[in-house]
Amino acid sequence: MTGSCQPERGYDTMCFGINHLDGRNRPPVNRGVVLLLLLFATLPGPCQSNSGELRLKVVDPSGLGLRTSVQITSEASQYHRSLTTSDQGLLDLERLPYGIYQLTIVTPNFAPMSEVVEIYSSLPTERRIQLQLRAVNESVTVSAANTLIDRDQAGSVNQIGSDMIHTRVSSIPGRSLQDLVNSQPGWLYEGNAVLHPRGSEYQTQFVVDGIPLTDNRSPSFGTSIDADDVQSLTIYTGGFPAEYGRKMGGAVEVNTLQESQPGFHGQAVFSGGSFDTASASAQGQYLSGKNALGASASGSMTDHYLNPVVPQNYTNAGTLGDFSVHYELNPTSKDRLRLVVRHELARYEIPNEQVQQDPQLRVELGQPPPPSGTPPQLQTADNFETLGSAAYQHIFSSDVLVDVRGMVRNNSNDFFSNAYSWPIIVLQHTHFNEGYFNSSVSIHRSHQEWKAGLETDNTFLHENYSDVLTANPDYAGYPFDPGTATTFRFLGNRPDLEQSAFVEDLIHYGDWTVNAGLRWDHYQLLLNQNAVSPRFALAHYFPSENLIVHASYDRIFQTPSFENILLSSSPKVESFEPTVLRLPVQPSHGNYFEIGATKSFFSQLRVDTNYFRRDVNNYADDDQILNTSVSFPIAFRNAVVYGAEGKLELPQWRGFSGFLSYSYIVGNAWFPVTGGLFLGQDAVDATTQLSGHFPDSQDQRHTVRGRLRYRVKPRLWVAGGVQYDTGLPFDFDGTPQQALAEYGQHVINRINFARGRIYPSFQVNASAGTNVYQSDRVEMWVQVDVQNLTNILDVIDFGGLFSGNAIGPARSFALRLTTNF
Repeated sequence: MTGSCQPERGYDTMCFGINHLDGRNRPPVNRGVVLLLLLFATLPGPCQSNSGELRLKVVDPSGLGLRTSVQITSEASQYHRSLTTSDQGLLDLERLPYGIYQLTIVTPNFAPMSEVVEIYSSLPTERRIQLQLRAVNESVTVSAANTLIDRDQAGSVNQIGSDMIHTRVSSIPGRSLQDLVNSQPGWLYEGNAVLHPRGSEYQTQFVVDGIPLTDNRSPSFGTSIDADDVQSLTIYTGGFPAEYGRKMGGAVEVNTLQESQPGFHGQAVFSGGSFDTASASAQGQYLSGKNALGASASGSMTDHYLNPVVPQNYTNAGTLGDFSVHYELNPTSKDRLRLVVRHELARYEIPNEQVQQDPQLRVELGQPPPPSGTPPQLQTADNFETLGSAAYQHIFSSDVLVDVRGMVRNNSNDFFSNAYSWPIIVLQHTHFNEGYFNSSVSIHRSHQEWKAGLETDNTFLHENYSDVLTANPDYAGYPFDPGTATTFRFLGNRPDLEQSAFVEDLIHYGDWTVNAGLRWDHYQLLLNQNAVSPRFALAHYFPSENLIVHASYDRIFQTPSFENILLSSSPKVESFEPTVLRLPVQPSHGNYFEIGATKSFFSQLRVDTNYFRRDVNNYADDDQILNTSVSFPIAFRNAVVYGAEGKLELPQWRGFSGFLSYSYIVGNAWFPVTGGLFLGQDAVDATTQLSGHFPDSQDQRHTVRGRLRYRVKPRLWVAGGVQYDTGLPFDFDGTPQQALAEYGQHVINRINFARGRIYPSFQVNASAGTNVYQSDRVEMWVQVDVQNLTNILDVIDFGGLFSGNAIGPARSFALRLTTNF
C-alpha cells in the first residue's frame, strides 16, 4: 500500500495510506529559511556552568618554577586529583565546582605544604606557592582541612566525582550516566531509564560541557554519553541559579573534558557480562604548550537494551556507539577557545509481548487465527545525533570575564515495523536541527559575583508518521475503539523558537550566602508566551556546629516536550477516530520551595536533609498514540508534589566510604486536562472528568539507595549496595484474569490490584575491584559486579496490554577492565 502527500504551507499534513520512511518521503527543508534563522540566532547567551578556575604556580625558594605533583581535594565536590605541574611550575585547573579545596604538595627535599583555596567566582583564582627546603631530620605533619561541606551552597546540589564514576556498579549499555543520577535523592526511574526528578515528567536538562540539552535523553528517545567519558557530575533539584530555564525538574551538569596535563594521558575500558553484553571505550588527550587535543570513542552491544514488557525478554538487542573530538587553544593568559564535535548512535529492537511473539495467542484475545507459520513481530528503532560546539572566553580585567558559546546539532529518530506486527504497524522518522548560542558576563566585586546573559535556542522540528491497523475489527478482541482509521499518515515541520535573558547576584558576606536572580523567557511553537521568573536562595553557616541551613524559592517556566508535538496538535488527527479532543499544550508555570540543612560530624560524615514542595500549573505528562510506543506531551490543570530527602555520605574513614540516600515523595495531579490529544473513550473521559485528583505516575513514596565500599588493601576493595522501591501506581483497564493470561503468574504476583500499585522491591548488589598492574605511567584495575542478588522480578511499570510494562533485569554479572595511562 502506498501513499503520498505534501506539507501544507510548510507546517503539517496528514494523509491516508502508508509508505516506507526513506529520504524520498521526508518533508523538504527550506535551507534558506534555516540559514536565515540561524543567522538571526547568533545573539549572545549565558554560560551554563557554576564553576571556576584555579591557576597555580609552584616555585622553589629561589623563585624558579618547580615540576611537582599536587594533590587537590574537596570532599564536598567529590573532587580528588593528583596532577603534575609543568617544567615552569604551572598548573591550570579548569571547571572546578564552587567550593573549598585543599592543596597538598609533598616533594623530596622540600617541606610538605598544605593550603586551602576557595573557588566562588567564574574568574580565575591565581595562587603562587613557594616551597621551602626541609631541614635535616625535620618532621612535618600535614593536617587535612575540612572540605566536607560547602558553607556557601544555598540549594540542593549533589556532586559525583571521578572516583564514584570509575568504581560505579556496571550498567546496561545506554544508561550508565542515568544510573549515576538515579542514585541521588529525589530521582527515580520509570521504564527505559526515564529520569524523574521530584515528580517531574521529562523535565530534565543535561548541560554537557556548558551546552544545555533539553530533549529526552533516555535510551528509548535519544543517544547517551557513556559514563566512562565523564569526569564529574553536578546535579540540581532546588535553588536553581537564574541562568537555568526551560526544563526545570532537574539539571545535570556533565563535564567530559579532561584536566590539562602535559603530554599524552588517557583511559581504556573493556567490559562484558550477562545478556551477551560487551562494551569498549577509550579516551585520550595530548597537551603541548598552548594546545590541547583530545578524542574519545566507545561501542557496546547487549540483548537487554530496553526494559522488556514480559519476563522472557523477547526481541531486545541493541548496539550503541559514540565518537568525539575536542580541541582547546589558550593563545594568551586572557583568552581560551574550545571546539567540540560529537557523534552518537543507537540501534535497537522494541521488546515484544507474548501475543506479539507467538501469533497463535491472538486467538485467546478473540482475534482470528493468523496464517500458519506466521513469524513474530519485529519492531526496531534507531537514534542518531551529531553535535558541534564552540566556546570562547576572554578576561577583560581581574574582575570581568565574558563567555560566548554556540552549538549546532542534528538529531534523528526512526521506528520500523515488519509486516507481521500486531495489532498495528508503525513507521516513523522524526528529526530536528538545532542552533543554540549564548554569552554571559561575570563581574566580581568584593563580596559579590554578578552574572548576566542572553540566550537563544532555535529548533526546527520535522515529523513523519505512518500506521496501519492489523487487528481485525470484526472480532471481539479488537484493541481499538470502533471507527479508528485503519491507515494514517502525517507529515509536519515547524520551528520552536525560544529566547531568554537573566541576571543574578551571588553574595558572600560573613557566614551568609545569598543567590538572587531574575529570568525572562519567551517560547514560540504552538503558542506564543513570555514569563518572568524570580529566584532566591539563602544560606547561613554556623561554624561552631559545622552546620549550614538553607532555603530557596524558584519561580519556573517550563516549555512542553517537543517529541511528536506537531502530530498530536495537528487538526488532521481528528481523522484518527470519530471522537477526538485536541488541546494545545501550555507551558508549565510553578513555584518551587525548599528548606534544608547540611551538617558534618567529626569531619568524616556529612548529612544532608531537605523538605520541598512544588506547585505547578499545566502539569506536564505524556501519553501514547493508539497502542504504540510513540508518545507525545499532555498537561493537567495543576499538581502538587512534596516530600523529604536525606543523604548520609562517608567520603573516607578507616578504609570505608559510601553513601545512603532516602526520598519520600507524594504527588497528585488535578483534573481537567488542559493540553494534549485524546482519542475515543479517553476523549470522552477528558471532557467529563472536570474535578478530582489522582496520584501522578512518579508517586512512589519511599525510595532508598545505598552503597558501602571497604578498601581491604591498597590494591583491593569490596563493596555492597541496596536498592528499595515501594512501587509506582498504575492504571489498568482490564481484569486480573486478563493480565494473568497475558503476562503469567510471576508478573501478577508483583501487582497489588487492590491498591493500584506495584509491590515493593528490594535488591542487593555486590562488587570487588583489584589493581592488577601499577607503574609510573600505567594503572590497571579489574572490577566484577553482581546485581539483583535477590533475583526479584523487578516490575518497574505496569500499564496493561500494549501500554508500557517495564521489567528490570534479573540477577546478572559484569566484568570491567580499566586502564589509565
